[in-house]
Order: sequence, then C-alpha cells, then structure tokens
Amino acid sequence: MSRRCSHVDQVTGAPSAEPAAGCEECLAMGDTWVHLRRCRTCGHVGCCDSSKNRHATKHFRETGHPIISSAEPGETWSYCYVDDLMLDLGSPRAHP
Repeated sequence: MSRRCSHVDQVTGAPSAEPAAGCEECLAMGDTWVHLRRCRTCGHVGCCDSSKNRHATKHFRETGHPIISSAEPGETWSYCYVDDLMLDLGSPRAHP
C-alpha cells in the first residue's frame, strides 16, 4: 500500500501560474539561487536545497508549513517535508 500525505489539507489554493521573481531572502541579500520552491500554505518563494542558502527548507523549519511546489517553469511536482513524500498536485493551469 502506498503512503499518503497527511498534510494536503493545508494546501491553500492553486500554485501561482505567475513566474516567481526569485528567492525572497536571496533577493533581499543580493545573493543567487539555483531553483525556486513555493510554499503551498502561504506562497513564500525560497531557494532549493541545491542552493547555498536553502531558504525553502529554512522557511519550513521556521513555520512548519509542510508542502512546497516547484516554482520552476514546466514543473508540477510538490513535496511534503513532514511525510517525506513527492506529490503531484497538478499544474497551475489545471486549477480554476
């Protein structure tokens, strides 16, 4: 039997179809990032764990918001930190 994410109920709305300007903290610091992740609870945009600052994971640790989605063009995957599960919550264009 496959495991299920117990935090999907904390997802608020569809992921933004608008491209992210960048990692919020890296932009404020004048730093760079590799890939972007969007928090599915509050919309915060942070950099991935391949980036030196790892702001998306830091946001999870500070807030407990469990699910992120890729904010990269063409990527529709999501991930739950708490359950350590990859998720497919769909494309931003698939939601009204």
